Amino acid sequence: MSDFFYSSPPLLPEILSLHGKWRAQQDAVICGGQRLSWQQFCHDNHRLAHGLIAQGVLPGSRVGIVMSNGVPMLQTIMAVMAAGLVSVPINLSVNDQSLVGMMTDAEISVLVVTGDQQQRIENLLDKMPASLRLLLSDTLDNDRWTSLAAISADMSEKLPPVSYSDESPLNIIYSSGTTGLPKGIVHHHRGRRDWAYDLSLALRYDDRAKTLLTIGLYSNISWVGMLCTLLVGGTIVLHSKFGSEEFLQTVSHEKITHTVMVPIQYQRVIESYRQQPTDISSIKSMMSCGSPLHQELKKQIFKTFNGAIIELYGLTEGIITTLSPEHIEGRWESVGKPLMGTDIAIIDEQDNILPSGKSGEVISRGRITMPGYYRRNEENRQAQLVDADGLQWIRTGDIGYLDHEGFLYIVDRKKDMILSGGQNIYPQDIESVLVQHPDIDDVAVVAAASQRWGETPIAIAVQQNNCGRDEFIQWANTRLGKQQRLTDVIFIDALPRNPNGKILKRELRASFGSKTYE
Repeated sequence: MSDFFYSSPPLLPEILSLHGKWRAQQDAVICGGQRLSWQQFCHDNHRLAHGLIAQGVLPGSRVGIVMSNGVPMLQTIMAVMAAGLVSVPINLSVNDQSLVGMMTDAEISVLVVTGDQQQRIENLLDKMPASLRLLLSDTLDNDRWTSLAAISADMSEKLPPVSYSDESPLNIIYSSGTTGLPKGIVHHHRGRRDWAYDLSLALRYDDRAKTLLTIGLYSNISWVGMLCTLLVGGTIVLHSKFGSEEFLQTVSHEKITHTVMVPIQYQRVIESYRQQPTDISSIKSMMSCGSPLHQELKKQIFKTFNGAIIELYGLTEGIITTLSPEHIEGRWESVGKPLMGTDIAIIDEQDNILPSGKSGEVISRGRITMPGYYRRNEENRQAQLVDADGLQWIRTGDIGYLDHEGFLYIVDRKKDMILSGGQNIYPQDIESVLVQHPDIDDVAVVAAASQRWGETPIAIAVQQNNCGRDEFIQWANTRLGKQQRLTDVIFIDALPRNPNGKILKRELRASFGSKTYE
């Protein structure tokens, strides 16, 4: 009998190409004054993909992407995928040493930049890996650099007939490095497609989605909104950088339905909204992830945006839970339940599965789990757990527990845990109390040395209004458990955060963790 259908389900390049055919005149991308229809978007992506192939770049080669947000970056990511290459998008805030290190670790063959990053890369070219053979720019075309337009010129607008499989790598995204050296997290074509499928259902995307992206496209947070929107044939609205007033104006003007942001961004948006209310009635679903969404802020977002907030807990490595608006009442501190097709469990220090109500390390398994870290055999071994039934799980390094209904609550990062007098203290529990102080704008809790207890919690805080040290400690300690009580608070101007909004506690520990208290 003839097989009239795909021998296997289509992967993302094929799905997007079909959108270019059947949604030809609908908007695919809006960025500033640029508006690209689905047909134009796909044709441009395909031309660039053919151009990369014509330059002799072989399938599976890694392509470093050092670009600021805009249409060129989005199209580069899509063209690299369509050409059967592996994109390696780099966080622009990393220092030069880290940037070179990631490019070397990934063994890139091609490096693509935007004009604002070109001089930085020029200064680093002598340190780049020997594997690098092609330099591409969104603007310049000279003896050293070739423009994206130049390699795309006169190329076919059809999807390249490249041979890649479900298991072919699609991208390498480097971890934030908040707890150590960044690791290259590999995703393959099938995993990314399935990831987008599952997230689209959980986050309520359909072809009416108009998604505002404000975080750099190097971030897996932006990839959530990017791939979900493209999968369903919606429209991406792209900002070059985040601004709370610009966010609200765009929501009102473009009738935005979806967005993906981190808690600190939502905090700024709500502050701006209170000063200048705008029409935000078009919002259907807003995802928050990247760092803990404290209960009070979650309630403010829920109230301001008519219950449209969905908190997502997840790792780029491949574990995701979501808390839908319908389940939020009475579970404000929960991060929900796992995505369809994903399983989670809680284990103790001996890797035994724990019952509900008991805290331990969160582990996960499912079809969206990464195939592994790039060139990190030891880290891959450490991340894996095989249970008594032979099932393979991935460790998260996060401490949490499940309630009797199966809702997950994250207690803290395992590496951030404070051991005081033989007792485990979780900074996140303390922080959730401290953020309720009316004069505190931002706060983090880390361990400092204690002559009596071994370690003791201290707070690093940003003041909204002047707040006395002794008064704050007294206020906090009357609300904290005996083991949780603060020994000190140190006021600073701003907490160090990565571009995804995650507090860099290793920097705080380096600055203040060496203090010793009685």
